[in-house]
Amino acid sequence: MAAAEPEELRLVCFFLHGREFGVDIRSVKETIILRPLTRVFLTPDWVAGIINLRGDVVAVVDLARFMGLPRTHSGDDTRIVLARGKTKTAGFLVDKLSDVRSVSEGAIRPPPPGVSEDGGELLRGVVSLDGVRPLAVLDLNRLWVSDRIKQFERRVNG
Repeated sequence: MAAAEPEELRLVCFFLHGREFGVDIRSVKETIILRPLTRVFLTPDWVAGIINLRGDVVAVVDLARFMGLPRTHSGDDTRIVLARGKTKTAGFLVDKLSDVRSVSEGAIRPPPPGVSEDGGELLRGVVSLDGVRPLAVLDLNRLWVSDRIKQFERRVNG
């Protein structure tokens, strides 16, 4: 009996501070141009604000800050990646979009040692593009169950 072929994973890719990241396309609802964010008083620094999206209020997370990087600065290329969890939707601020890429599940290597705890909790692994450039593969499902998100939800929901 032949071993099963590794599954192809389609990734929505984007840049944060010059580093390329990808997330499973199945966890992305859509990508939108940056629109005005309403800042919310007394929220963690990784909450960029909220937006009104077709009548729904959606929280937007500064993914760079959440991962321990400097704040994302808005520009012409800045986008919001709308991600869906089982019961929630949130936006993630990114510097700019890249391509949708297909990678083999088997090509994803474990995160390197020394990755910061903030960024490491979302990092599924790393794949090499063109045998040279690293692409960090994030697992957004881990975001929804992270301690920081749970604490934030408890404060917001009382």
